[in-house]
Amino acid sequence: MERLYKRRFPVDRAFSHEQAKELALLSRCANRQLGLLIDRRGKVDTVIVGSSNGLVIPQLSPYTGRGSRGLRLLHTHLDPAPLDQEDLTDMLFLRLDAIVALTVTEAGEPEKWQWARLADSPSSDPYVVSQLMPWHENALDIATMPGDDSGPLSPAPRDNSAGRALLVSVSQEPQPTRERNLAELAALAKTAGLRVAGSLSQRAAPHPAHILGKGKLAELEIRALNANADILIFDGELTPAQLNNLAEITSRKVLDRSQLILDIFASRAATKAGKLQVELAQLSYNQSRLAGKNKALDRLMGGVGGRGPGETKLETDRRKIRERVTYLKREIEKLRKRRAATRHARERNGLPCCALAGYTNAGKSTLLNILTSSSLYTADQHFATLDPTTRRLKFPQEKEIVVSDTVGFIRNLPKELLEAFRATLEELDKADILLHVADASSKDIYAQIDAVNATLEELRLNSKRTLLVLNKIDLVSAERLAILKEDFPEAVFISAKNGDSLNELLTRLEKEIIASRWIVPDETEDSFSDPQ
Repeated sequence: MERLYKRRFPVDRAFSHEQAKELALLSRCANRQLGLLIDRRGKVDTVIVGSSNGLVIPQLSPYTGRGSRGLRLLHTHLDPAPLDQEDLTDMLFLRLDAIVALTVTEAGEPEKWQWARLADSPSSDPYVVSQLMPWHENALDIATMPGDDSGPLSPAPRDNSAGRALLVSVSQEPQPTRERNLAELAALAKTAGLRVAGSLSQRAAPHPAHILGKGKLAELEIRALNANADILIFDGELTPAQLNNLAEITSRKVLDRSQLILDIFASRAATKAGKLQVELAQLSYNQSRLAGKNKALDRLMGGVGGRGPGETKLETDRRKIRERVTYLKREIEKLRKRRAATRHARERNGLPCCALAGYTNAGKSTLLNILTSSSLYTADQHFATLDPTTRRLKFPQEKEIVVSDTVGFIRNLPKELLEAFRATLEELDKADILLHVADASSKDIYAQIDAVNATLEELRLNSKRTLLVLNKIDLVSAERLAILKEDFPEAVFISAKNGDSLNELLTRLEKEIIASRWIVPDETEDSFSDPQ
């Protein structure tokens, strides 16, 4: 068996007749399966000795190149069984050029052989598998196997300016819901600076260990290879075990929706307060996901001469996180006290407060800009602004109110973010009225309104006086607008970008504030005529 390392296999075929006879005889004499990992020059890289009914491929070095790694597996079967699903899965996740099985008779002679390689493109079957053929009909052209730059896998040109992400949705929800969720996930990925390379959707209960079953995992790997995707983003929250298992199997960076949102918040935080709150949310999320992240999380001391006081790397990391979390909570508590003092000063001056709430990218900052002649940053992307902003709105009758813009909400907002941003969201709790701003042009407006209402209920703000404002009516057809007005008769329909219907909004806002504070209006004063 050691002499097998000295054999040179054909570059353009799977094996020669003499090599097939030698492998078959050795395998039958040892009563074990034999496997050879062979490179593209025909040199044997590794000899594997298995059991009578299987073999275990040793752990190979991580491979992140394009296509496959340049190794093919030639192994024996002591029975007439063809290649099974485990063989094909090993070929896929180890990035092998091909896998070849040679069946062996009881007399130790080669009988039949079979080969498999990856499919040219993602399909219902990610593999191309040949039929069992007589062993002497050896016509496999190794030169056609997938390589780094050519072959059945035709990777898209890599753009080094941004990571390429493949989006995955696995749930029991109907297809339209999954497609809507994937579209929102794609918008989040673009906001984070990633390029969306494709998506995969499956209606099924998530697998407890890997989210996907073996078949779908194989299809996911094929798509990732073809698209040169180096990041997998799953819609939903993964358990620590699922994150680790997927990262180990695919050798790619794996993120869930919560991690993606936390990363966006981290990139958007500009003030010290925002950075403190985002860091607290990230640490709270990662604290339960430290276990098993890498092999460095072993005992620093142990064994002979090392017994006694020792602390695992894992315990050290957790202790450091706990200490940092304690510090951050202390700093955020100081922030809450400072903001509470500011609110008390406003209350002493008798200034009513209006807070903007709503789904992300609904146009809250644009509305605040046009109402208060401000110049806050706005963009057509999720979470364009993160830190809360307060401005004064002066009415024509020399009355003033304070308008606060808060962070936008989103479906299934990570609970760690809600907890960390309590200091910011207290602006909603202390407001006299909430302006719930929604995007009238969104196809998912009903789901977005429900998501915001659910978040407000979670924050115990569902009893707060609220005025629904449907923004971006300039992007809505007349028929669609008529349906929305019928479904939301109490809402105010505006276009913050064009300034449409702002007089109506200010009139309704005045009435709601008066009703919330039980102020009797001065009948000698006219109603608003100019939003500025």
